[in-house]
Amino acid sequence: MMLLKREGWPEEGEIVICTVARINPNSVFANIDEYGRQGMIHISEVAPGRIRNIRDYVSEGRVVVCKILQINREKGYIDLSLRRVSEIAKRKKLEEIKQEQKAEKIIETVAKELKMDAGKLYDEVSKKLFEKYSSLYSAFEDIALSGKSLSEFGIEKKYADAVEAAVRQKIQPTEITIGGTLKLSSYAPDGVEAIKNSLKDAEKNKNIDIKYLGNGQFLLKFTSRDYKTAEKLLKNTVDYAIDYVEKHEGTGEFIRKEE
Repeated sequence: MMLLKREGWPEEGEIVICTVARINPNSVFANIDEYGRQGMIHISEVAPGRIRNIRDYVSEGRVVVCKILQINREKGYIDLSLRRVSEIAKRKKLEEIKQEQKAEKIIETVAKELKMDAGKLYDEVSKKLFEKYSSLYSAFEDIALSGKSLSEFGIEKKYADAVEAAVRQKIQPTEITIGGTLKLSSYAPDGVEAIKNSLKDAEKNKNIDIKYLGNGQFLLKFTSRDYKTAEKLLKNTVDYAIDYVEKHEGTGEFIRKEE
């Protein structure tokens, strides 16, 4: 059971962690753990193809990763999908939850040392950090990396010092890598130069590794300490390169490498 509970409603298209609560012949009801709400997965959204027995795919109490399809706030309905979650998105979400559980474990350990309720300490710390960070772990990782103090966020010093000490001991920031193959071609007289120039700025970025494979193909690797930054870097680089060669009588295609 996670301490994390987000306020309000999730967004359509958001990837969420759910726990299967009830199974009907043609639908599954699942608790959306982060939001404290319940959604429904229609049998057609459980898996591709024809499903003879829905219980071959899900069971009560099972934790699953779903995509928010549609929300009706007036009626309180949330439609979910299992089959529309890619393996990359699933692994990314599970890793985020694993990291958040690690951050919460730190809170629980410190609360025990301070002889106080873990939920109370979590609220004291998280309500301040969530004003700037999307998760407790991302806040803790930034603190471990940057040397910032929790007191800077308005957290009471006796709590801040204890949590901060535990964070520096338990969290070592790590880098993640994503990438794929970028294929570029141009029929313009200066096509070769156009292809080179499309990645000129990207080559200056220390977080991007570019390897030429021949025939207008490039292997791109993007590294960062969090997925969102890496994904943004990837998108901006690829979009710019393809747009650049298209303006020079060319085409471009990016093939994502499955993680």
